Amino acid sequence: MNISAFFLLCFFTCSLTVKAQADKYQALLLDKGLTEYADAVVRLDEYQVEIRSQKDMVIRQKRIVTVLNKKGNRYVRASVGYDNGRKVKSLGALVFDAFGKEIAKFRKKDFKDVSAVIRGTLYSDHRVLYLDYVPVTYPYTMEFTYEVQTPNTGLIPSWYFLDGYNVSTEESRYSLQYDKNRFRPRFKEKHLEEYGIERKETQQGIEFHGKSIKAVKEESLSPVFAELAPKLMVAIDKFHLNGYDGEAENWEQLGRWMYEDLLKGRDKIPETTAAKIKALVAGVEDPLERAEIVYKYVQDNTRYISVQVGIGGLQPIMAAEVDKVKYGDCKGLSNYTKGLLEVAGVKSYYTHVEAGDDKIGFEPDFASLAQGNHAILAIPDNDKFVWIDCTSQVHPFGFTGDFTDDREVLVMKPEGGEVVKTAAYINEQNYQHTLAEYSLDTEGMLRGDLSIVTGGIQYDRRVYLDRQTDEDIIKRYKQYWNTINNLKVNKYGFKNNKKNVEFTEEVQVEASGYASGSGDRLLFVINAFNRNDFVPDRYRNRKLPFEISRGFLDEDEFKVNLPEGYAVEAIPEKVSLQSPFGEYSMEVEQTGDNVLIYRRKLMVRKGVYPKEEYDAYRDFRKEVAHTDRSKVVLLKQ
Repeated sequence: MNISAFFLLCFFTCSLTVKAQADKYQALLLDKGLTEYADAVVRLDEYQVEIRSQKDMVIRQKRIVTVLNKKGNRYVRASVGYDNGRKVKSLGALVFDAFGKEIAKFRKKDFKDVSAVIRGTLYSDHRVLYLDYVPVTYPYTMEFTYEVQTPNTGLIPSWYFLDGYNVSTEESRYSLQYDKNRFRPRFKEKHLEEYGIERKETQQGIEFHGKSIKAVKEESLSPVFAELAPKLMVAIDKFHLNGYDGEAENWEQLGRWMYEDLLKGRDKIPETTAAKIKALVAGVEDPLERAEIVYKYVQDNTRYISVQVGIGGLQPIMAAEVDKVKYGDCKGLSNYTKGLLEVAGVKSYYTHVEAGDDKIGFEPDFASLAQGNHAILAIPDNDKFVWIDCTSQVHPFGFTGDFTDDREVLVMKPEGGEVVKTAAYINEQNYQHTLAEYSLDTEGMLRGDLSIVTGGIQYDRRVYLDRQTDEDIIKRYKQYWNTINNLKVNKYGFKNNKKNVEFTEEVQVEASGYASGSGDRLLFVINAFNRNDFVPDRYRNRKLPFEISRGFLDEDEFKVNLPEGYAVEAIPEKVSLQSPFGEYSMEVEQTGDNVLIYRRKLMVRKGVYPKEEYDAYRDFRKEVAHTDRSKVVLLKQ
């Protein structure tokens, strides 16, 4: 071959390679089935876990995402975490335009290095390297790769073959490589068959592979995506966690290992503090009363500050250290309180929970250290548990709120772990009772005094009010009563009844022009203070079931003093609605020439309902919203 022919062949080969890469990353060539409902398309998500020994694991990921619009940026996920036990060996990213042309290249030094937990954290060795890329145009494609090495084989991350609502996956591949003579991995597969995920044994281990998974459109009241997603959980029977070897195949064994190796002996309380606790509970016979005294002591004498170092975020610092510095994270404060309760003669159990607004519980049939992000305490009370969150300085004893309610958690006992469910706050337990009296004058000015009493989850969402600034409180009331123009909050006061778990707000308001004039008439919405305008979105062909995660009960009674010189011309008719989703009633009673009594009740029931019932639920909420806007008409005499 002559030199000219050789260079021509090289040029032709390079051109084909460049064209193949350009075609690979061209957003315009994407399958329309993958772009429907999608804000982004994951072109390839390849995750390799290699377990070299009980104390050595390497994780490699290659992730290619085409972002179709601004909402899709969150699916790039060009970040990797590290700490003292997790080292980033390599890291990089490439960016391509809509035609597949490379427009940017990033190396490890180009990634920002920040703490993984910033707010409320005294110190943490958990850090994140992330790429702060701002796109100029859409669509664009990013290829992101990294490799990390860690001795912590007890924390094998879960894998989702679909990232969330409104994102599709062209190809997703998960592989686990391990010595089949030394390890026995366990798998929890959720919804893999429904999405066509294939499982294959290989010479090195096992592989899972999914292709062409279309985006699931998020709909109003859609269930938590984790409940629908194709998910893989992985754990091995023999593992290591920052200096500790372990072996477990179920929650009983894992809980026993955690108690023996991570907890035992760390809750010893200094003698001086132990003497204080014994004095505080002296003469108190009831164990729960003694526990409540201890809980108040912790609230009054410590504060929450995250200190996320050590055994994979799982082992608490010594109780004596918390006693000395008067602060701790959820692990430290729970362990400290457990020690104080032991001094007071009250048994309690250290407990792991997946905390957050979404109710995500531990898998009862799959034990793994990768589940859970928060620690609380369980106090046995006959055949049930009383739950306390030792990080809260406002919650009453035995009330944990929506951060840890109604989900499976791991209770660690000396004899082993047990998965149990935390307290649930159901429907009418989440109540709000509003009593109000307001007056209207001939100019339409409203002046009112209200008392709002809340319990359950509604209590949980109000109890922080008395710690906010005046500016924030006024702002909140104006948002809450955003249907009242020209609202002025003249006075407010709060009472937190921790014994009954009730929060009371006393509020005085006024608003000019609340009632509008029309000739000789004044018109106004009689439900001034608790209108519920929520109506879920309409769908011609809904795809998903819908979920009401927490029910509630609102009961209202308003006394309305009418202006002199006006008579009632029209009042709303009585309404009573019954449905599988809840109940609603409203009535207006005229008790004199110038007084109306308004009574209203709305109860919405918790539940997961089939998509076929969505229209009926929407009709129920439409009727509630419509009735809540009912007007009274006054005629000038």
